[in-house]
Amino acid sequence: MLAISGAIGAGLFLGAGAGIHTAGPGILISYCLAGLLMVLVMRMLAEMAVDQPNSGSFSVYAEKAFGRWAGFTIGWLYWWLLVVVVAAEATGAAAIAHSWLPGVPQWVFVLASMAALTVVNLFDVGRFGEFEFWFGAVKVTAVVAFLVLGTLAVFGLLPDTHAVGLTNLTGHGGFLPNGIGGVMTGLLAVVFSFGGMELVTIAAAEAPDPSDAVRRATRTVIVRLLLFYIGSVALMVLLLPWDSASATTSPFVSVLQRIGIPASAGLMNVVVLTSLLSALNSNLYGASRMAFSLARRGDAPRGLLHVSATGVPRRAVLASVAFGFVTVILNFLAPDRVLPFLLNTIGAIILVVWIGIALSQLRLRRSADRAGRDLTTRMWGHPWLSWTALAGMTGVLALMCTDGDALTQLLSTAALTVVVLLAAVIHTRRAGNRANP
Repeated sequence: MLAISGAIGAGLFLGAGAGIHTAGPGILISYCLAGLLMVLVMRMLAEMAVDQPNSGSFSVYAEKAFGRWAGFTIGWLYWWLLVVVVAAEATGAAAIAHSWLPGVPQWVFVLASMAALTVVNLFDVGRFGEFEFWFGAVKVTAVVAFLVLGTLAVFGLLPDTHAVGLTNLTGHGGFLPNGIGGVMTGLLAVVFSFGGMELVTIAAAEAPDPSDAVRRATRTVIVRLLLFYIGSVALMVLLLPWDSASATTSPFVSVLQRIGIPASAGLMNVVVLTSLLSALNSNLYGASRMAFSLARRGDAPRGLLHVSATGVPRRAVLASVAFGFVTVILNFLAPDRVLPFLLNTIGAIILVVWIGIALSQLRLRRSADRAGRDLTTRMWGHPWLSWTALAGMTGVLALMCTDGDALTQLLSTAALTVVVLLAAVIHTRRAGNRANP
């Protein structure tokens, strides 16, 4: 549920319209390509996580594969990504709540959501899991209901509906109204919405049987997420003309209104709000565990290693949530500019993490094969599919260079990566000097 909850978020509920506007019905190809890439990344990660479950996950595997500098770099980049996303999700949730109660300043809602979910993460991990289960259940229930109702509407099995056939899929300029270029641009719009699935390997380290938890979660979640994402978007382009305003702004709401669901916009706002709070909750969890793992390896202040009686790294939680409380001030000063600013700062960090996963799997698999170790979960078609995934991610980087906004994000990520990498090299050398005076 954590993996599903981490990946089904505002990217699906709010981002699908932008993708449809860019690629038309061809957005289905974009989602299939992005989904295939995510499946390959998750399978590579599963191979390593089942063999060596660890709360540091891909940061630990990067260190084992390439050295301490790599684990430091991947770990801190991912930590920064998560803490900024926590702040962004709190800001997005506050904007929805503020639209309901405009008399209450937006920063008050940011403060309330940050405080409440910080308390949740300071509980034992079982309490956190309980909260996240119910958050995730709301999202999953909403998507399943959308799939069921949308499918019935496609075949004209609901009152006041008729079978739509392929009119919207092939009409209005055809399946690829903007050509293959639109599909590629659409891929850029949707690929990052699959981020979040990797959190399952961090959480699995605290399960009673970590290896089995990773194996089962990665096996089942991939199929379900592809169904949720591709199935939802397929219904949108079947039921709505891709070039209509309703399809390019809020397709979920438009489909529900077409089906005849009352108060569709209000219901979807509730689902989106829940999605944002769920993402905030799970990303804060992931950030705190990554900080704890870095501290355990000597790559973060040792004070973060303090664990409560219930096994929670509370100082790591508080360190990870600190930036979220800073955004309370930012929302007080400039509420309309905070969210775009935060999203631009994280750029394409998740793509750097995925590339690190692929490179680590290639290196560690080679070492395991040479040592004759038996891996219970293996990457399919190794090494060819691993290299295919790596080529796909390189292609996404190239696509980002062709889009103005994406290029800005890519450059910000590149600059941040260089800074963290330099810090990693300096830290590693100092650690080596202390170990060998």
